[in-house]
Amino acid sequence: MKITFQIQMNRIDRLFGILLLLQTKKYISAEKISEQFQISTRTVYRDIKALLEQGVPISFEQPKGYYIVQGYFLPPVSFNSEEANALLIMERLVAGFTDQSITTHYNTALNKVKAVLKHSQKEKLEFLNNNIKLQLPESIKNEFDHLSPLQNAISAQSIIEIAYANYNAEGSKREVEPIGLIFYAFNWHLIAWCHLRNEYRDFRVSRIIHVKTLDLPFRKTAHISLNEYIKLLPVNY
Repeated sequence: MKITFQIQMNRIDRLFGILLLLQTKKYISAEKISEQFQISTRTVYRDIKALLEQGVPISFEQPKGYYIVQGYFLPPVSFNSEEANALLIMERLVAGFTDQSITTHYNTALNKVKAVLKHSQKEKLEFLNNNIKLQLPESIKNEFDHLSPLQNAISAQSIIEIAYANYNAEGSKREVEPIGLIFYAFNWHLIAWCHLRNEYRDFRVSRIIHVKTLDLPFRKTAHISLNEYIKLLPVNY
């Protein structure tokens, strides 16, 4: 009986997890769900059917995958202590390895998480907060606030204008089509198609002086994938 109950609880957790996953994706394939939860695609089909029977409006579009019909929202969820602790660790990493714009947004999001925690969880989280530190070398200084607007431009596929200073402190203005951000060699780098040079360029974010959104769509019709560009990097760290 205990084993049967545990199996049932595991399935409930998985169904809830699938529902959350569907909430965070526009489309997701059965294969991706299978990979995420380490179950067979046949089990995925059964779980989707179970959610449909519970009134969750899930639809399917070939070849993109499953999606939740617009207008359905999951009620606010609670966090267990381990999930809250994981977010607290991430707060240190965000502060150490991103910039001021991302840190501000992350802190706002984390405060929303803390607001739904039980009083006892908040006390433990505060204690843990005082006993987790991140010490980085002086060379890692992210004293800029460009990552958030760059993220927005990448997701919107929008042309931006950047004021940039190169290694020799020579300044220039460029209109670029940003395709991605890569953290390598202990610095953030913007990978973008440069209209001035008519080729892909690697801009170190710490050398970007200003970012201006032009609200113009990309002019180049097809871009190299970031995964392909990574293969061209001079170092593998």
